[in-house]
Amino acid sequence: MIGTFVNTTLVVIGSLTGMLLRKGIPENIKKIIITGLGLFTCILGAKMGFGMQRPLAVILSLILGGVIGEILKIEDFLEHIGARLRRLTKAHAETSFAQGFVTASLLFCAGPMTILGSLQAGLQGKPELLFVKSLMDGVSSIILASSLGFGVIFSALTVLIIQGGLTLLAQQFSFLTDPFYLHDFTSVGGIMIFAIGLKLLGIKFIKVANFLPALVIVVLLIYFSSLI
Repeated sequence: MIGTFVNTTLVVIGSLTGMLLRKGIPENIKKIIITGLGLFTCILGAKMGFGMQRPLAVILSLILGGVIGEILKIEDFLEHIGARLRRLTKAHAETSFAQGFVTASLLFCAGPMTILGSLQAGLQGKPELLFVKSLMDGVSSIILASSLGFGVIFSALTVLIIQGGLTLLAQQFSFLTDPFYLHDFTSVGGIMIFAIGLKLLGIKFIKVANFLPALVIVVLLIYFSSLI
C-alpha cells in the first residue's frame, strides 16, 4: 500500500499548492491554462479511446452506464456534496466541485498505469510503477487545482480507494491486466476523458460523472461475451 499512500499524499500536496498559486494567477492566464489543459485532455482521451478492441461493448457500456448514471443523478449528487463541503470549509469556488473532482479522478485513475501499478504492487510487492505515477499525478494536481479549484483535492480519496482497493484485492482483479479486458476498459475511460476535454474547452457541456457506471459495465459485457 506504500505506493498508494505516496500517490494520495502527493495529490493532496499538489492540490494545495495549486490552490495557493491560483490566487495570484491573472484571469487571462487561468483561461489559457484551462485551454491548454483541455487540449491535452482531448488528445490523451483520444489516444486511450482508440485502443478499443470491441466497439460494440464500448458503445453499449457508455449508453447503459450513461442511462444508469442519469437515473441515479451521479453528477448532481457530487455537486451536492461539493456544495456542502464548500459551506463547511468556507471555500470559494469559481468552477463546479464535480468538474474538478471528476476530471482529476479520471485522469489519475482511469488509465492502465493505475491498474498495472496497483496489481504489480499487490501481487509482487513492487510499488515502483506507482511511485512514477505518484510524481506525475502530483505535478498534474498542481496544474488542475490552479485552474479547476476545490474539487481536485478530493480526487485523492478516489486514488486512495481505487488504487488501494486494487492493491489489496490484487488476486481478484488480476484479470484486468489481460489485454482481453484492459484495452476496452481503458477505451471507455479515454472516451470519458475526451468528454472532459470538450467540457474544459467550452465546446460541449457533458455530465461526465453520469457515465462512470460504464467502467463497470464494459468489464461485465466483455465477460459475458466470452461465455457465448
